[in-house]
Amino acid sequence: MSASSKILCEAEKPGGEVGHANRFSGGAGQDYYAPVLCGPSTLGALAAAPESLRAVLAVLELLEPDDYGLYLSGFLRAGMQTFGEHWRYADICTACWAAARLLQPRSYLEIGVRRGRSMSMVATAAPRCDLVGFDLWPPEYAGMKSPGKELVAREIAKTGHRARLEFVDGDSHVTLGEYFSRNPGACFDLATVDGDHTEDGAALDLAQVLPRIPAGGVVIFDDIAHPKHPCLAGVWRRALAAHADFRDWTFDELGFGVALAVRMK
Repeated sequence: MSASSKILCEAEKPGGEVGHANRFSGGAGQDYYAPVLCGPSTLGALAAAPESLRAVLAVLELLEPDDYGLYLSGFLRAGMQTFGEHWRYADICTACWAAARLLQPRSYLEIGVRRGRSMSMVATAAPRCDLVGFDLWPPEYAGMKSPGKELVAREIAKTGHRARLEFVDGDSHVTLGEYFSRNPGACFDLATVDGDHTEDGAALDLAQVLPRIPAGGVVIFDDIAHPKHPCLAGVWRRALAAHADFRDWTFDELGFGVALAVRMK
């Protein structure tokens, strides 16, 4: 497969059904533009806007608290109280909520589920979206306990989610390939890559996921400004350089940073 190629998704085959709202066709006339209506700047603007910050705070209130969730809630409230509607901040939670809110995806893939915080953002904003989460489920991650998929299932249930929830256990470098071998036409309108944070591991996850994003679909990549993982910004840039159909938006001025990209054609 060439660097700019993609899998022919079931929704893009003749007779297939588009799984998200981010498409436009001129009908009987000529299509002058690529079929995508919503680019990364639109998604990024919402991801960093007060509407998303308030939505994320509301979801965090639903979830079982942990140290990071409590810290994040306090950080968001402090920023909004101090700087009001002018304050801009984005992370994996706001990006997931914004992309799900605007696209209303039917399918979401997540690598690195842990407590289900970002997945809960998608489930809240797009309750009819099928969710597939890949994780090793270690008992501890980044110095905090990871209670496992049973907690995640309970958290997702709190959001009002009404579609399929599936977990794939094991190393994503192995299980992604196995999953796509079993489901050769599978593609995802929205995906988050937040698993292995080594340079090679993160690059491999992106390499497997990017071809599975259809035109108009979105991939989110976490921690591009994390001080403990300085390699990730470069991993992101190189991955998109190898997939010319994507355009991206990044936020790296506060927190750990986040990036998102839209496949434009």
